Amino acid sequence: MSICEMSEKWLTYSVSTADGLVLSEDIRNHSLDGEKRGLKRVSPIIAEDDHCSELDFIRREFGHHEQGISRINNGSFGTCPASVLNSQAMWARLFLQQPDSFYFGPLQEGLLHSRKTVAELINAAHVDEVSLVDNATTAAAIVLQQVAWAFMENSFQKGDVILMLHYAFGAVRKAIQAYAGRAGACIIEVELPFPVRSKEEIIQYFRAAVDRGKRDGGKIRLAVIDHVSSMPSVIVPVKELIGVCRDEGVDQVFVDGAHAIGNVDIDIQDIGADFYTSNLYKWFFCPPSVAFLYCRRMFHPIMHHPVVSHEFGNGLPAESAWVGTRDYSAQLCVPSALEFTKNFEGGINAIRQKNHEKVVAMGEMLAKAWGTELGTSPELCSSMAMVALPNCLEVSSDQDALNLRSRLRKEFTVEVPIYYRTPKTYLHSNRGPSFNAYTRISHQIYNTLDDYLNLKSAILQIVAEASKAKNDVCS
Repeated sequence: MSICEMSEKWLTYSVSTADGLVLSEDIRNHSLDGEKRGLKRVSPIIAEDDHCSELDFIRREFGHHEQGISRINNGSFGTCPASVLNSQAMWARLFLQQPDSFYFGPLQEGLLHSRKTVAELINAAHVDEVSLVDNATTAAAIVLQQVAWAFMENSFQKGDVILMLHYAFGAVRKAIQAYAGRAGACIIEVELPFPVRSKEEIIQYFRAAVDRGKRDGGKIRLAVIDHVSSMPSVIVPVKELIGVCRDEGVDQVFVDGAHAIGNVDIDIQDIGADFYTSNLYKWFFCPPSVAFLYCRRMFHPIMHHPVVSHEFGNGLPAESAWVGTRDYSAQLCVPSALEFTKNFEGGINAIRQKNHEKVVAMGEMLAKAWGTELGTSPELCSSMAMVALPNCLEVSSDQDALNLRSRLRKEFTVEVPIYYRTPKTYLHSNRGPSFNAYTRISHQIYNTLDDYLNLKSAILQIVAEASKAKNDVCS
């Protein structure tokens, strides 16, 4: 049987639940530990076979993508292969078939297995440091909630500082304002340069912001640091910035790694953050929506899920594992996503490296064609890269950027986000030409060269139209 035929074949498992109920399920990839739960795997999901190429396999797994779209925006919503979607459907059916049995057996065991999978991936010291939540926004609310309580209970004083990067994701920025700002915190933004050529530039500006926060005896209670920022997309040297925080007496450090897992290497013990979150559906092939939140164990007593349910007080992992009746199937699919990555030689690490190399190559190709530049040096690119757009496109506001993005989607079937470089970022740039706008391109295993050639041609066509319109006006 060929690899493609195997990838279409559903697998059969016998699932022995905690109360003795035996369910037979046709599934592609079950995510519970077979040895611990008595699962018997009948056949492998994929067999080595020369009759089907890796490209054919990828086409099968992502055949549900809308055809004819140059989808260069994996960074926003991620992607989920068909085999993992089938696993999710199996979990949803298990719940609907016998909810009571599911709640007392497979649900809790499955969530624990997902947490163990994450703990191993990120090198957490203990599985109890890992909780599963919906997304990084939920994780930010959990961290910032305890900060707000600290202000209200006078552990922190009004005017104490919360530090965040001006690269911060919009939802996290608003959460900082809603929780910490409302509770009395002084919020300081770290003004970082863009374009940026080295991590040393980022460290320099971060040190300056820390000094400003500590001026006149100020106390920095929390630093919120992106690992891979969203817009503009930059790999931030989190380990070095956390080192600065430790040296300068910052109380807590929260790393927003929404784009990180499956995109850059994560070693929690080496990074040294107090809190760390990452979405598993962006670059790790899980269905939406699931993320993890790592919490250093010393903070466990004060960490609670903002949705209070029956598990309140039993620890954040337990609280997050039951926030009322809902669909938990995405959170149960983490081991299935890991198994999917093993279909590729080198697994997730090789996928990540290939994506990085491809996105840099595509970014350089586009910059050359448009006469522009990359927004960062290659080592600060993850599986995403910022490519400057020609200034003749006259993107001079966020609305202009949104309009260009919409036009690329509707007229050219290219899906890619556009970043408007606000005037304040010019203050830190004294190098070379200055560009008003950038596009953020992503590369995931389903992308092809044609996707980027379509973007290149679309921009060149819009540039030609703008040039012609300008000449017509002048004449």
